[in-house]
Amino acid sequence: MMVYVVTHPEVQVDPAVPVAQWNLSPAGLERLQRLVAMPWARSAAVVASSAERKALQTAQAVTEMSGCAVQVDEELGENDRTATGFVPPEEFEALADAFFAEPERSVCGWETAADAQRRIVRAVDRVLDRAHRVVGVPENGTVVIATHGGVGTLLQCALRETAISRRLDQPGQGSWYGFDSTTRCPAHGWRRL
Repeated sequence: MMVYVVTHPEVQVDPAVPVAQWNLSPAGLERLQRLVAMPWARSAAVVASSAERKALQTAQAVTEMSGCAVQVDEELGENDRTATGFVPPEEFEALADAFFAEPERSVCGWETAADAQRRIVRAVDRVLDRAHRVVGVPENGTVVIATHGGVGTLLQCALRETAISRRLDQPGQGSWYGFDSTTRCPAHGWRRL
C-alpha cells in the first residue's frame, strides 16, 4: 500500500494568531484543488492529520473526495516552537537551519530535531498499524498523511536512513512524496502540488 505525505499549502500569516491556528490562504485553498485532483488522494482509504488547523484543512479536502474520516494525531504536528512563538521569516529560516544542523540541540527552546523525528516516526507507525490491522485498507486504497514541511523532512530522513538534514526539505508549502508502507522506501523525493 502506498502512503502519501502531503504538506499544507500556503497559509495566512498572522503574528497575532497562534501558528497552530493559522488558516490556509486563498493561494493555499487554490493549491488544494490540485491535491484533490490527484488519483492517490481520491482513492484514500485512510487520512491522518496533524491537529493544526492548516493541516486539518488539507486533510479535510482529501476526505471530502475520498469519503473517509480524518484521523487526528497530535504527534504529526510540527516541531514544538512555542518557546519563541511567531518569528519573522528571515529569523525563522536561520533558526530552522540551526534546528536541522544540530538535531540533538534545542534551538531557542524548540523541541530538538531528533526528538521530533522519533515522535513523528511513532505517529506514522500508529497510522500504518491502524491501516493494516483495523481499517483493512483495500489493495488499491492509499494512506494520506497531511502535515507540515519539517515533519515531512524529518520523516523522509528516517525513511532514507540518512542523517537529519535540511537538504531533504520541501521545495515549498503544498508539496508531497510517496513511500511503500511495507518496505518504507520513498518512491521519489518531494513534488509540488
